[in-house]
Amino acid sequence: MAVLTLNKANFKSTIENNPFVIVDFWAPWCDPCVAFTPTFEAAAEKNPDIVFGMVNTETDPEISEYFEVNQIPGILVIREQAGIHAQVGEIGAPAFDEIIKWAREFDMTPVREYYAANQK
Repeated sequence: MAVLTLNKANFKSTIENNPFVIVDFWAPWCDPCVAFTPTFEAAAEKNPDIVFGMVNTETDPEISEYFEVNQIPGILVIREQAGIHAQVGEIGAPAFDEIIKWAREFDMTPVREYYAANQK
């Protein structure tokens, strides 16, 4: 699956309509961000069941401000509309693969229980 460009127009619907989303917060002037892009794209190819999206913090600062992203590159792992992991700074492909593996195995039961309790 191709990496999506996430922005104000599609960010919310992407999160609401997909059970597993990984977001890369980046900027074109950030060399580590640009260097990470091929790793992010390769992970997207290897994991077609996950939606991978990139937020340019220059063109859509509201999204990064909402999630309090103060450093880039930054990764946000979202499952069932809940942020379950945030990673800031440079990471290589093996570490990113481990984050994805961990996120797949993450027990969403407490999150679902929290949502259920707060919907009443």
